Amino acid sequence: MEYSATTQERSTRSVTTHCPYCALQCAMRLNITERPQSAPSITVEGADFATNQGRLCRKGSTSAELLTGRTDRLTTPLMAVRDEDGERTGEFREVSWDQALDHVADCVKAIQQTHGSDAVGVFGSGSLTNEKTYALGKFARVALGTSQIDYNGRFCMSSAAKASTMVFGVDRGLPFPLTDLDAACTIVLLGSNVADTMPPFVQHLQGAMAKGGLIVVDPRRSATAELTAEGGGFHLAPTPGGDLALLLALANVLFEEGYTDRRYLQQRVNGLEDFRRSAAAWWPERAQAATGVGADQIRFIARRLGSAASRAREGGEPVFILTGRGVEQHRDGTDTARAAISLALILGLPGSTSGGYGTLTGQGNGQGGREMGQKSDQLPGLRSISSEADRTHISAVWGVDPKTIPGPGTPATELLHTMGTHSEDGRPGVRALLVHGSNVAVSAPDSGRVLKNLRALDLLVVADFFLSETAAEADVVLPVLQWAEEDGTMTNLEGRLLRRRQAVQPPSGCRSELWIFAELARRLGQPTGFPIDPAEVFEEIRRATAGAAADYSGMSWEKLDSGHAGYWPHPSTDAEETTDAVISQTTGPRELTLSGEPIIGTPRMFESTFAHADGRARLSAIRPRRQASPQADELTFTTGRLMEHYQSGNQTRRVPALDATHPEVTVEIHPAAARQFGLEDADYAVLENAQGSMRAKVRLDETIRADTVFAPFHFSGEAAANALTRGLTDPHSKMPEFKNTPVRIRRADSQEAAS
Repeated sequence: MEYSATTQERSTRSVTTHCPYCALQCAMRLNITERPQSAPSITVEGADFATNQGRLCRKGSTSAELLTGRTDRLTTPLMAVRDEDGERTGEFREVSWDQALDHVADCVKAIQQTHGSDAVGVFGSGSLTNEKTYALGKFARVALGTSQIDYNGRFCMSSAAKASTMVFGVDRGLPFPLTDLDAACTIVLLGSNVADTMPPFVQHLQGAMAKGGLIVVDPRRSATAELTAEGGGFHLAPTPGGDLALLLALANVLFEEGYTDRRYLQQRVNGLEDFRRSAAAWWPERAQAATGVGADQIRFIARRLGSAASRAREGGEPVFILTGRGVEQHRDGTDTARAAISLALILGLPGSTSGGYGTLTGQGNGQGGREMGQKSDQLPGLRSISSEADRTHISAVWGVDPKTIPGPGTPATELLHTMGTHSEDGRPGVRALLVHGSNVAVSAPDSGRVLKNLRALDLLVVADFFLSETAAEADVVLPVLQWAEEDGTMTNLEGRLLRRRQAVQPPSGCRSELWIFAELARRLGQPTGFPIDPAEVFEEIRRATAGAAADYSGMSWEKLDSGHAGYWPHPSTDAEETTDAVISQTTGPRELTLSGEPIIGTPRMFESTFAHADGRARLSAIRPRRQASPQADELTFTTGRLMEHYQSGNQTRRVPALDATHPEVTVEIHPAAARQFGLEDADYAVLENAQGSMRAKVRLDETIRADTVFAPFHFSGEAAANALTRGLTDPHSKMPEFKNTPVRIRRADSQEAAS
């Protein structure tokens, strides 16, 4: 911990750490003043760091308000009260930790004895530290012996992760430092509203904006799209689900008009002709009909992009293509992300001084969370659970027989949609679920179905620090630590490892998940192998990831504590450290600005080789599937985030300033569509389809497509956007389709409006 006296009485100390919210992981300083008879006073200020450069968004600047003095903070284990018939009464009673954990262990044993090991499932989160994520995956497979583990990153990053693995051979969101964007002349940003979701990111777009080179692709005129106004760039507004056809049409023009980097493709890429043939089917006029973007506009953007890339190859300013959830949360999300990567490859961008491709990770530890083994098909270090070599390596670290490690489990959507019931192919669903760091009753697709299934479980255990909508359905609620109450590491959107530092003491009744895993493992007959010290777990992570794609073995807790900028992969044999000056000399004109920090690991990937065995990237044919079109009385419903709120809102809806700014759910609709359906601004509307319904306050917006409506997903109950989204998933990534749902909309009647 870092301490500095700021008063003569030396009553205030400062701790530098990182924000608890998005994957930008802004550095912040917590100034803590101890008060003898009450909770400490905490103020937050931005700290100098490469990604946020001292700035914080509204969420980050108010993040400390949840740390002290909360009457709604969970501080004691809770068990659901049941009546004489065994039915829940909706109330909880406080119990001791021994009572709670004994009950959980006894129920788990009974369920598994009757229904088998896979009758117990585990659901994790991209908000957990690396240490807790790693321990959760190990706990599931060793202590529980279950294959049924997945996490909420399946809803967030899975399509981009799968696409990057297929094309590059490895999944790292940004395979370059974020500061590389500062020098860009052109940045294409597809399906990401960073101006709202991670506002300090906008600093890194300003160079491209000043040159008129920011190209935003979004069905809405979002806050990010608005940055293209007054000469900042261009906004393309395809219909939801139209991004894939648009990307193929851009590639078509680049091929036809000779803008591709032939030397780069010959030296570094396989499968070019397969991709070229699939792009040839999408000439701009055909794409216009599929996307709503004019053929002339497609040609103009392709030529501008191609010209900028050509100049970059001659030593000019670089070009970057970035994707977000808007293009990935579809049934063809993996193919759309692959098309964006393919577009970057035919321009010669990834791994070169000409620019690159990256995807913007959403959750705080979305990158580390998908590397450490909580995915249904994965072991730590991005290892495959189906690989004998990977299983052998991990079993040696864990001290178990490789044969005892279960195989692949069930991806998140199917896991949640089949629990307590049976899946379509006849496999039994889980009868018990342990949830850590996630609020699936709000965040999962077809949330009404998920809520029904939660209530059908024999056992639901939720670890949280507030009583979320999911925790309210639990049999056992375990109070855990918040971000500033614990040490650990996080991996931000650049693949940079960061130290999260304890700043305040937690309430006496709260416990770390690491302690919970160790205690449950002991009760389940696995008394050793679950350390509770984060630094000790980190040392185990180093051994577990050694030689893997996401290799952390060369990192060290001490170096991270002392301010080293550590990027994976960092094998233990790579002992050399470098500086900004050395890096800029070896990679060309781009400067890496990290405030003079020594750098370890690999800040920029793919400079000489991609991660496939032959060192080459893999292009392949991409063919869009037919999209379901809304009926005449329907609109296309798409979801997203607000600046003021985060994920399911379990934290931000409790911060008065954030809640007051956006206290209820709104639905954005074009005035022409509003007139068609008899709606006026500030009316209450009901949106409905076969999955369910939601009620929202109408907000007229002339910039949204007339065939599209938008609502954020941070709210629950009658305001839950995911009551409408379907359980349809991408065949490669199992990502749900959140962004393209047909709905009907009508004015709420007086009773509905008053509810």
